[in-house]
Amino acid sequence: MKTIYSAIQPSGIMTLGNYIGAVNNWQSMQADKDNKCIFALADLHTITVRQNPQSFYDNAMSFYALLLAVGLDVKKSIVYFQSHVRQHSELAWLLNCYTYVGEMNRMTQFKDKSAKHVDNVNMGLMDYPVLMAADILLYNADLVPVGYDQLQHIEITRDIAMRVNNIYGDIFTVPNGFIPKVGAKIMSLQDPQSKMSKSDPNPNAVISCLDAPETIMKKFKKAVTDSDTKIAYDPENKAGISNLLSILATAERNSVEQVEAECQGLRYGDLKVRVGESVVEMLRPFQSEYSRLINEKDYLLECAKDGAQKAAEIAEKTLNKFKGAIGFVPRQG
Repeated sequence: MKTIYSAIQPSGIMTLGNYIGAVNNWQSMQADKDNKCIFALADLHTITVRQNPQSFYDNAMSFYALLLAVGLDVKKSIVYFQSHVRQHSELAWLLNCYTYVGEMNRMTQFKDKSAKHVDNVNMGLMDYPVLMAADILLYNADLVPVGYDQLQHIEITRDIAMRVNNIYGDIFTVPNGFIPKVGAKIMSLQDPQSKMSKSDPNPNAVISCLDAPETIMKKFKKAVTDSDTKIAYDPENKAGISNLLSILATAERNSVEQVEAECQGLRYGDLKVRVGESVVEMLRPFQSEYSRLINEKDYLLECAKDGAQKAAEIAEKTLNKFKGAIGFVPRQG
């Protein structure tokens, strides 16, 4: 079996980009009987940016419900809160001692986030990739579904794993990143050169997975395209139209080539309506199930507890193997 590991930060809203680029693919991976799937709410990563405590708690519970609503089955996959498994933090410290400062200084995301949060450039922000490496290596993940912006973090995870293995032998599985063929990077509806982001100050740029149907339609109708009239998938020259075609392909479970062919002759306005309607229908069952689950707090907490217990059992074995290789005296009892 292949072990699949991925995580998402429970901050703000779950955007359409998060849904298409990540969690929607998790369900299909779960359906493959040859996969062992482990999915986390990366709440330790979230606090690199200051959080309001109540909002942080509410968002974390909301995101857990969202993961189950999208179709993750706690009987088939392990779904848990990162902070509930102490081995993440402990392994991150150990891996810090096998990671070089120069490597962290070169991380693109650290530079970008430091520029956005100049009043809070903390060590957690710099150390983010090492914690992410710990997340992945604890479970000996073979594949890690990520967006393009996380590929650099997968590479440093591989470097750390190989460095440790070269010193101590076969400790960690060296993981590979997995990028879906369609929808790996959904762009802003108002600036199609930039990734759709929950932190975008323009509300029309981002689709929340919990937006009402009328709100979704309104945002797609305002989507930025170009002054041409041709519908073509050409991300370099027609970023807005290409973004809409990517979204449409995912929503209709089709290829970009197929939806591009079907949309020939449509006016841009008609394309936007078709995309909006398809997204509304894609999200309808998801939103309905979320509305049910979010009111089942005890059930959600019980699922999270069970997931954390299962995750910790795997994580502890990996952690002890590494600590033993280093030479730590094992705890008795």
